Amino acid sequence: MSLIPARFTPGPANTPYSLQFDDVYHTASGGLGQARHVFIAGNELAARWKGRRTFTVLETGFGLGLNFLATWHAWAADADRCQHLHFASVEKHPLTRHDLARVLSDWPELAPQAAHLLNAWPNLVPGIHRFTFEQGRVVLSLALGDALQVLPELTMRADAFYLDGFSPDRNPDMWSPAVFTQLARLAAPGATLSTWCVAGHVRRGVQEAGFIVERQPGFGGKRHMLAGRFPGPGPTSTGIPDSHRALVIGAGVAGTSVAERLATRDWQITLIDSADAPGQGASGNRAGVFRPLPSLDDNRLARLTRAGFLYGRQHLTQLAERGHPVRWAPTGVLHLARDAKQENKMRAVVEAQQPPDGYLRYVTQEEAARLADWPVSAGGWWFPGGGWIQPPSLCAASLAAGGTRIIPLFGRTLARLERRDGEWAALDADGHEIARAPIAILANGVGLRAVPEAAMLPVRPARGQVSHLPAASGSAPGIVVCRLGYVSPEVDGVRCAGATFVADDLDPQLRDSEHRDNLAKLDFILPGYAADYDPATLDGRVGFRPASPDRLPMVGAIPAVASVDRTTPLADIPRQPGLFAVSGFGARGLVWASLMGELLASQLNGDPLPLERDLVDAIDPARYLLKPPRPMRGEDG
Repeated sequence: MSLIPARFTPGPANTPYSLQFDDVYHTASGGLGQARHVFIAGNELAARWKGRRTFTVLETGFGLGLNFLATWHAWAADADRCQHLHFASVEKHPLTRHDLARVLSDWPELAPQAAHLLNAWPNLVPGIHRFTFEQGRVVLSLALGDALQVLPELTMRADAFYLDGFSPDRNPDMWSPAVFTQLARLAAPGATLSTWCVAGHVRRGVQEAGFIVERQPGFGGKRHMLAGRFPGPGPTSTGIPDSHRALVIGAGVAGTSVAERLATRDWQITLIDSADAPGQGASGNRAGVFRPLPSLDDNRLARLTRAGFLYGRQHLTQLAERGHPVRWAPTGVLHLARDAKQENKMRAVVEAQQPPDGYLRYVTQEEAARLADWPVSAGGWWFPGGGWIQPPSLCAASLAAGGTRIIPLFGRTLARLERRDGEWAALDADGHEIARAPIAILANGVGLRAVPEAAMLPVRPARGQVSHLPAASGSAPGIVVCRLGYVSPEVDGVRCAGATFVADDLDPQLRDSEHRDNLAKLDFILPGYAADYDPATLDGRVGFRPASPDRLPMVGAIPAVASVDRTTPLADIPRQPGLFAVSGFGARGLVWASLMGELLASQLNGDPLPLERDLVDAIDPARYLLKPPRPMRGEDG
C-alpha cells in the first residue's frame, strides 16, 4: 500500500521538474495559463456548467493541483456557475504538503483556494481521499495510486475530462488505450475532453475509445491542442430540480451522518427516532475509539477502516469550521500487540507498507510505555491522529449542520413501513402515518431486523457493556490504549473501559460479571491498573451494536428477494424500490459513520462515489444472497 511521493527540482524557467519522469510539470509559458486555456476553456466550462445542479470533472494527473485550483477559482468567480462542482483526479506520486505549499506559492491569485487545499492535504496513503470545500459545494476526490489500477475502480459520470500528465514518451501508461477505455466508461453523454498533447497515437486512441476529437489552437509555444466530445445529447435540463426528500429511521451516528450528508446536497430529510434526543442507543457512549485497523495484506477491512478514518478526520474538521464542533480529542491511539507473534506481524505491516509517520508507526515496548505513561508488556502500533469521540456530540453536530433541511421527529417509534403512491410511509403502532417520502433509509441499528422488507439482512445485536471508572483530571493514560479491549483518557471525571461483546443478548442491565471482564481486559492492557476498582461499585453503560457476520458494514439498496442464483451479478439482484440500509457497523461505528453517510448520499444523489468499486460491492447489503454469512466473531478493541 506504500506510495512514493513526488521528487522534483527547479527546471527550465524555474518550472518544477520531475525526477521520477524526467519531465516538467507544466509548460515554461505558465502552468496557470495552460490550465485556463487548455482545460477550462478547452472544455467550455463556463457555458456547460451554467445553471447546472452538479458538474463533474475527471483529471488523469493531479500533479501540482493547478488544474483543480484554477477550476475552483473560475467556478467561484462565475455568477452563473453550477450549484455543486465535483472534481476527481488521479495521482501516482503525490507531493508532500511541504512541497505542495512551496510550489503553489508561485500563484498568489490562487492563494485562498490553495490555503484550503493545503489545510486538507492528507497523509499520503493509497485510496480515494475526499475533501469538501465551500460548505460542500466544491468536492475534490483525489485517488492516490496507479491510474491503470485506480480508474477501473471509480464510479462516476464525468461531464469533462482533463487529460494531463507527463509526456507520452516519459509516462506511456497514462496515454494508453487502457486509460482511454476507462474514460469512455466514465463519460456522461455529451462529455467533453481536452489535452495539450496532440501525439498521433493519443488522438487515435481517444477516437477508438469513442470520443470525437479535433485540433484547436494550443497554448504558449504549442501550436495545437486536442479537444473532443463523447457522443450523446448532454443534459436535457439546466434548471435546478426540486429538492429530494427522504426518511431516515434512526438518530445514531449512522442515521445522523447520512441525514447531514444528504442535507448538504439540498435534500429534505425527516429523521425518526423513538428516543428523545440523538445518539441514545448504541451511539450513546461517553467516549469511543477512533482509529483504523491495518493488515499485512491490506484487506478490505483494513482499506475500509483507513478510508473511514481519513474521511472522518476531514469531516470532524469541516463540522467545526461550519460552527458545529464535535466533542473529541486527537490524543493518539496506542494499539498494543496481544503477544510476541502479533507484535512481529504488526512490525511487519509497518516495514512492508511504509506508511507516513503521521498516520501509523510501530513502537517498541519501551516507547509504548512512555506514550501510555504506564508500564506495558508489549509494543505495537501508534496512530498519532487517532483519539476518542463522544458519539452523541457527533450526532448533535450532524443535525445542527443539516439546519432546517433536517426535521427530527423524536419520541416517534416506527412500527412498519408501507408503500403508498410511490412513497414509503412510516407508520406507528396504531397505524398512524408519521411521515412519508420517496426514499427510506434504515439506520436504526438492530431495529432493522423488525422491518419485514429488511428481514433477510443478517444484522445481529451484540451487547456491549462499558465500565465507567472514576478518574482524576490529568491522570494516566492521557491517550486511548487498546489490547483486546480499550481504555480511554479521563473525560468529565470518568474513564471508559471495555467493552464486552455478547451476540444475541438483549438484556439492558449492567452486570458485575461483565465489569469483571472489562477490568481483566484493563489489566491486560495496563498491568496492575485495575487493582483499585471494585466491579460491584462501578457504573457503566450497555448498548446493542448492529453487527454483521463478516465485520463489514451494510450500506446500499435492500434486496427485494430472499435468495438468488449465486452466480447473479450484484447489480442484477432486484432491490426494494427506494429502500436503503446503513447498518452493520459493529464496534466501528465512529470510524465508518461519516464515510458511509457520504457513500449513500453520493449513491442517492448520483455523485462520484468516495470508495473503490470493489469496496462498494463488499458492503452491498445484497452480498449475503451470493455468499452465506459465516458465524459472527467478536471484535478486537
